[in-house]
Amino acid sequence: MRVLCVHGMGQQLRGEQQLLGEWVPALKDGLGRAGAGGRVTDGDVGMAFYGDLFRPPGQLLAVGEPVLRAGDVAMGFETELLAAWWDSAAAADPVVVSPTAETLARTPEFTQKALRALSASPFMAGLTLRSMVGDLKQVRGYMLDPATRLKARRRVSDLLTEETQVVVAHSLGSVVAYEALCASRRRHRVRAFVTLGSPLGIANLIFERLRPPPDGTGSGVWPGTDALTWTNLADAADVVALEKDLRPAFGPRVRNVRTHNGAHAHDVRPYLTEKRTGEAIAAGLW
Repeated sequence: MRVLCVHGMGQQLRGEQQLLGEWVPALKDGLGRAGAGGRVTDGDVGMAFYGDLFRPPGQLLAVGEPVLRAGDVAMGFETELLAAWWDSAAAADPVVVSPTAETLARTPEFTQKALRALSASPFMAGLTLRSMVGDLKQVRGYMLDPATRLKARRRVSDLLTEETQVVVAHSLGSVVAYEALCASRRRHRVRAFVTLGSPLGIANLIFERLRPPPDGTGSGVWPGTDALTWTNLADAADVVALEKDLRPAFGPRVRNVRTHNGAHAHDVRPYLTEKRTGEAIAAGLW
């Protein structure tokens, strides 16, 4: 495949073919807006699927996900990430109640207040409380569970072939894709890395925990050769993409684009239909 896609959080009950059914038309629309329509066919695009790693074993699709509540948010990584999302949402949208010194204290009431406040954010549009808590646990599961991390990364690495020219990754998938590209950066032939709504720049929770870790200067490792281009797109209201500009973390070569995704700030489809996304993908195709 010429274009490898890597999905984000909350896809554990779906599959690669379902996701491709949504990604491919939107991706083609973005290419069309960039004047590069027809550059890829359906068969040129593949999906690295890792969502099933977060699906509880033994559950059938009809059973659905386990019921998660505010009280299931674990202290530590999950509450810190939730606090960061809340702070980002309040900064981006005056409708979202801003956290105060009292509400930021990590007490059992904190998670309820944070989730209630986030429900007013464009990020939460269409999401249930259960989904939000599940997303927190997926990020924690990838970052803190070495076995899950390795399995997810291999799902990407196994699909990186000599034909792969572009990697497009959304949300948590941008972390998985970044680490997979770094692991094979001397071998892969990817020319364009496109990240959408990426949390890669979140300092203490994500960036400093990356594998490989930042170099001696505090800069993230470049995920390919010098010929690779990296374009990062972020909506102002996308709380997952806390750090909209990745240049401080990964250097001035990262091209950052601010997008406008409407009511669904973190949805991958408006990211893909953006002209600048199409331009970034087209630049990596030969």
